[in-house]
Amino acid sequence: MAYDFHTEYEILAEKLRARGLEVEQIKQRLKAQEIETPSWGYADSGTRFGVFKQPGAAATIFEKLDDAAQVHKFTGIAPKVALHVLWDLTEDVEAVKQYAAELGMRLGSINPNVFQDQCYKYGSFCNPDPAVRQRALEHCLECLEIAKQVGSHVLSIWLADGTNYPGQDDFRARKNRLQEGLGRVYAALPADMTMLVEYKFFEPAFYHTDLSDWGMAYVLCKHLGPQAKVLVDLGHHAQGVNIEHLVAFLLDEGMLGGFHFNNRKYADDDLTVGSINPYEFFLIYHELAAAEEDPHLDAQVEYMVDQSHNLKPKIEAMIQTVMVIQETYAKALTVNRRALREAQEAGALIDAECMLQEAFNTNVTPLLKVVREEMGLDPDPLAAYRASGYQQKIEVERGEREVAGGLGV
Repeated sequence: MAYDFHTEYEILAEKLRARGLEVEQIKQRLKAQEIETPSWGYADSGTRFGVFKQPGAAATIFEKLDDAAQVHKFTGIAPKVALHVLWDLTEDVEAVKQYAAELGMRLGSINPNVFQDQCYKYGSFCNPDPAVRQRALEHCLECLEIAKQVGSHVLSIWLADGTNYPGQDDFRARKNRLQEGLGRVYAALPADMTMLVEYKFFEPAFYHTDLSDWGMAYVLCKHLGPQAKVLVDLGHHAQGVNIEHLVAFLLDEGMLGGFHFNNRKYADDDLTVGSINPYEFFLIYHELAAAEEDPHLDAQVEYMVDQSHNLKPKIEAMIQTVMVIQETYAKALTVNRRALREAQEAGALIDAECMLQEAFNTNVTPLLKVVREEMGLDPDPLAAYRASGYQQKIEVERGEREVAGGLGV
């Protein structure tokens, strides 16, 4: 007998109604979900020890957009592409914007690069050399102009600034340089643009990082102004950090601006999201979904993938990633938060935890298949992509090439 997900969906829908949930509302929220994929996720990438070539990997921004469009074609929820200025916008910017539009795609966050050039060895905005700081400033201001030209509303800032040795530089002097430099970038923001400030607790600097945790990013954003928000990268935390707690804190403060989805086993491994600790990812999404339902919160969060698919096939890995994010969001939507709050207020610890565990263990696959079918998509995006012949086509046409444009390059 052929697998019938419609029957399983009806059974699941009844279970969700029994939890006091509106199934159609859940479906609408899933259909409205948007995930931004990164241009650099479609190019060859690797580690500091070497780059691993893949046949068919994208080499130009136009190829990256072609590949991203495939992810959106089969998932229906990935219409935006993040751009790294030095890796992507070496072509005519207007032509890039037009090509994206022809593919039905939008250009998302603009990511300056103030870490790759030799002059940034001692930092960018924190660098003791005013000429280097000026170069970083001019690059970020140029990125703002590019963002305006392509219709992006997000400038995403990550700095590799830090020191490797005690005494190398003055902590407070670096903090003040950073505030002054990013303050000048912030002052140039258009009214409809958000500056996302990312942090990382170590690497590439191994003694101290100038923006090493969410609290430092939060304070910096407060100094800058209301258009500056914190960007949380799931791989940028020490072991044991309670990420769902800090996410809830930032949401309550109206300061969570964006996410870089990935996963890590040891440090910033850039593994596939949800691959190592899926329950942690579910608990994070539970906080995000709850915030969407709170009319008192500013829950406008930019959801972006930032992974290094060094070994997995690029497009398949991105489709897999988007599907995991979609699945986790769906599970978070199966929590009856009113009942959960009642259990919390009554001190019913076991009942409250069991509600979360029940949602996490819910098989939402039939729900997602129906949602995709209603969106005019194949119920199984990964299988549909594999059957499309696109991967075989680009492997033949592109082959393996010596190009730059990805992580580890």
